[in-house]
Amino acid sequence: MLTKKQLDLLGFIHERVQRDGVPPSFDEMKEALDLRSKSGIHRLITALEERGFIRRLAHRARALEIVKLPETLGGEAMHGFSPRVIDGDKPDAAKPANAQPVVATAAVDLPVMGQIAAGVPKEAIEHASHNVAVPSSMLSGSGEHYALEVTGDSMIDAGINDGDVVVIRETSAADNGDIVVALVDDHEATLKRFFRKGTAIALEAANPAYETRVFPEDKVKVQGRLVGLIRSY
Repeated sequence: MLTKKQLDLLGFIHERVQRDGVPPSFDEMKEALDLRSKSGIHRLITALEERGFIRRLAHRARALEIVKLPETLGGEAMHGFSPRVIDGDKPDAAKPANAQPVVATAAVDLPVMGQIAAGVPKEAIEHASHNVAVPSSMLSGSGEHYALEVTGDSMIDAGINDGDVVVIRETSAADNGDIVVALVDDHEATLKRFFRKGTAIALEAANPAYETRVFPEDKVKVQGRLVGLIRSY
């Protein structure tokens, strides 16, 4: 997931590289994003690097390289899940007196149903521990929604980190490539990509350090499909 500021900076860097062949300077980035100091640019670049969108190159001036782009900037779709952009950055400067008011997006309280393993499967989803406010625009399709806190790192290449909160739409159906909450043997829950292979179900991680696990189809029940993600900084 990218915040609006992160997406704006990535778009600006991409535009300048396409036009000039080199990334903009930190001063140019600061001016383009209307930030008060370059420290804000450093934070945004670090966040983009951690998410795999850019790479810093050693011993070179303006040493930034774009690795990939989100779908909103012309990048490829992420196999059933693309980041939902949430404007979560703190302002770097006071808003001018003539600034237009921000229209708040309606929020919906969803129950956080415990933790979900993005690694080896863990015990099944617990009862709701608390609620989390989610923008209504993040909710997808019909049906009930709930949230889960992610533990583990097996989905990091899909932009899902340890400690993130994922928003899930309840469904028992999934297409190949969907990121789902899967219940294994009726007592272990995990967050993985879903693939049907004949009469078997493959649960695939988004991290090469983890092996794909294959089960007979009667051992796996889809509990929901990923529709959004919330990250706190």
